[in-house]
Amino acid sequence: MFVLRRLPALLALLMLGALSLRLGLPFLAALPLTLAALVLLFIPKPALQTALALLLGGGTLAWAGTAWMRVQERLALGAPWLRMALILAAVALFTAWAGWLLRNRKA
Repeated sequence: MFVLRRLPALLALLMLGALSLRLGLPFLAALPLTLAALVLLFIPKPALQTALALLLGGGTLAWAGTAWMRVQERLALGAPWLRMALILAAVALFTAWAGWLLRNRKA
């Protein structure tokens, strides 16, 4: 059960690593930070799990901000935007759900 509850967080952290590359963080910084978060994900210390849940919460805000910026760009260009907004909203909700799964159940 420990591993199954962390699989969505693993995928969400990988997507956040891809977002950080997309937003311009250099590869030599994004890769080690993502790998460190992935390693910390499977260490069963409550403080680390809380920190990773907060990281995923911040990631949710990053996805929402990215969605907002991209929708504004597409509206300014007159391009279709609804499908992209729905996809990025789904990714943001998935990231929030993954962070929720990391909460400490014994607290």
